[in-house]
Amino acid sequence: MTNLIDLPGEEYMLPGNRACAGCGLALAYRYILKALDGRAIMCVPASCLTVLGGMYPVSSVRMPWLNVTFPSTAATASGVVAGLKALGRKDVTVVAMAGDGGTVDIGIQALSGAAERNTDLLYICYDNEAYMNTGVQRSSATPKGVKTTTTPVGGKREHKKDMAGIMEAHHLAYIATASPAFPDDLYDKVRKARDMRGTRYIHVYAPCPPGWLFHTKDTVNVGRISVETGAVVLYEIEDGAFRLTGLSKEIADFDELKPLTTYLECQGRFRDLDAATIEELETRVARRWDRYVARDEEADA
Repeated sequence: MTNLIDLPGEEYMLPGNRACAGCGLALAYRYILKALDGRAIMCVPASCLTVLGGMYPVSSVRMPWLNVTFPSTAATASGVVAGLKALGRKDVTVVAMAGDGGTVDIGIQALSGAAERNTDLLYICYDNEAYMNTGVQRSSATPKGVKTTTTPVGGKREHKKDMAGIMEAHHLAYIATASPAFPDDLYDKVRKARDMRGTRYIHVYAPCPPGWLFHTKDTVNVGRISVETGAVVLYEIEDGAFRLTGLSKEIADFDELKPLTTYLECQGRFRDLDAATIEELETRVARRWDRYVARDEEADA
């Protein structure tokens, strides 16, 4: 595993961008670009990332970038892959990167099609668990009970969609989850995926201060707590083999999860949860954790 002090010093994000203070996406994106070594073409739909990157002719990113329509991220990236193949270029990674709205909702059809064809691209979903760029509307990646501008009374009624699980059903060569609170883990996973072929998928959980309602200084701490409590689990699936990574692996081997309430209580978006919903979320997280630990132990056996 890469040590934090060994991460490349070169920056591909310029000092100024339009991201919110404490943006989890901006933290993640910095390390994603380092892992790509600047040798990539980005395909990005309408999203917080579009705001961060800027619109032509102004950009805060030192990398070729296509702003595309909401549903067409993976389709556009597939076209770029075909164009590079026609030119005989094999030294550039095509990266499709979208938020949870552009991935688990609006863009899922094009992504599934690219995955079924095993198109040679890296797809990264940064998941801040709502349509943050347009005012914090719920997506199908929003957890149950969360208050958004479209679920103001009683919070969202449905559980969060397991997008990484959906992508696993496509039998991809590589699938991973990551968090900007653990940049070494994120960097290594993007680096590994960059050097593989076929469709690769990484799901990055990106804490969002204005949408999740916590102080901008606490982004990394919220990201860490999410893993300590099992709300987020760090893992990778390589050629069908599952393994826990980073802090999730350490917890499985040497410790136990902290109470989920530690995570729920550090964000205002969960403030109106009733006892029954909290218990339901705790049960759901515990069962998922047990399944993941069992898969990890099976792989180690």
